[in-house]
Amino acid sequence: MSAWEAVVGLEVHAQLRTRTKLFCACPNEFGAPPNTHVCPVCLGLPGALPAPNEAAIDLALRAALALGGEVRERSVFARKSYFYPDLAKGYQISQFALPIIEGGAVPMALEGEARSAALTRIHLEEDAAKNLHVQGETVVDFNRAGTPLIEIVGEPVLRSGAEAEAYLRALREVLVFIGVNDGNLEEGSFRCDANVSIRPKGEERLGTRVELKNINSFRFVRKAIDHEVARQAALRESGGEVVQETRTWDERQERTVAMRGKEEAHDYRYFPDPDLPPLVVDAARLARAEETLPELPAAMRARWVETLGLTAQDAGVLAAHPAIAAYFEAVATGLGEAAGLKPAKAGKKAANFVMAEVLRETATEGVEARFPAAAPEVAALLALVEDGTINGKIAKEVFAKMVATGEPPKTIVEREGLAQVTDTAAIEAVVREVLAANPKQVEQYRGGKTAVLGFFVGQVMKATRGQANPKAVNEILRALLAEG
Repeated sequence: MSAWEAVVGLEVHAQLRTRTKLFCACPNEFGAPPNTHVCPVCLGLPGALPAPNEAAIDLALRAALALGGEVRERSVFARKSYFYPDLAKGYQISQFALPIIEGGAVPMALEGEARSAALTRIHLEEDAAKNLHVQGETVVDFNRAGTPLIEIVGEPVLRSGAEAEAYLRALREVLVFIGVNDGNLEEGSFRCDANVSIRPKGEERLGTRVELKNINSFRFVRKAIDHEVARQAALRESGGEVVQETRTWDERQERTVAMRGKEEAHDYRYFPDPDLPPLVVDAARLARAEETLPELPAAMRARWVETLGLTAQDAGVLAAHPAIAAYFEAVATGLGEAAGLKPAKAGKKAANFVMAEVLRETATEGVEARFPAAAPEVAALLALVEDGTINGKIAKEVFAKMVATGEPPKTIVEREGLAQVTDTAAIEAVVREVLAANPKQVEQYRGGKTAVLGFFVGQVMKATRGQANPKAVNEILRALLAEG
């Protein structure tokens, strides 16, 4: 057992889903040709003046409410001065001494145990431009400059890479569900820096911290933190000292590597931005933000478990994405209304089909999702099963045709003659043919090997192209086999 304790605090940068940038009217869009979404404000040209984006402020308030932070009535934008090629002005507009949100917590689960990780603050700031390294040269794309984001600063309460990964997944889930962020790690709209230090177990004083930057996946964050903890422990045990610096994760070498010395707050020479007045949030504005706050994923999962009878695992799968959650609820509601089912029964049937069939054909991108068939049509398909028109096996076949053709289920069933055979006389005739063709299995059944009943059911279903009513098949089989 290690004598050292890891101390980890995360700083998450979450870009806000606004139409325009934080201080200008340039489009807030990813993927445009370089340097096409720019103007004098985000290029930092002399004389250009910033004007705050009201929608960005409202999204920050929504995040505060979801994470339990305290909204400051009066906050201040500050200039954070540093000199990198991706910062045209030579400073970044951020918040420092007086952030818009203080406190809060991220609800998370680790190995099935519910936990909560405290936050220090959440503040608004503009994103920097993006450096691109091309053929040995560095060029700058200013499309990202000025993109609105919130920086979510966590308390140093995490103790491992696994805890950090669970924290990030939980935070991303909340921000995506409330429509604040699209959660896209590949595009950099959700990214984190990790402050990592170690200290002897039982000691309260914090050790020298190292900042890990530019890590673009949850798995890499976990691996980078665990490697850095081990690196610092080995360094201390060999008599060395940890140096405060910024490092990044090299996946090819599977180790952290040094980038530069770590700046302190005083190095940035923060001071209030003279071009921007204090940001004032009154009670009415906060109330409006609260009205727009949707149900949070944890509450949604708990409701499904309690009212729909879903397992915690099924609820977790269906609440992993806001569009999937909305789709499932639409199918469950539609099925309940069409078939007259109670919510619990409709919910369970909808959950089973959506997870087994629909999600296999579903693609998600950010907060959007592309489904193979509309939720009302899937509800109508399941209602055909419930009223006995088709059985579950045929339903899967019909669904595949719905995906291929875009036609409603009833049209497919009627055109292709897939309706379930419920005529007991017709079923009995097929059953007698199957029994006559398999005398050996009949003797086995009558000799006590009742498991062979499944063989007969399969043969009857095969002979009827899967359209015979399974319940009627079982009943008739048992009755005829008992006659012998």
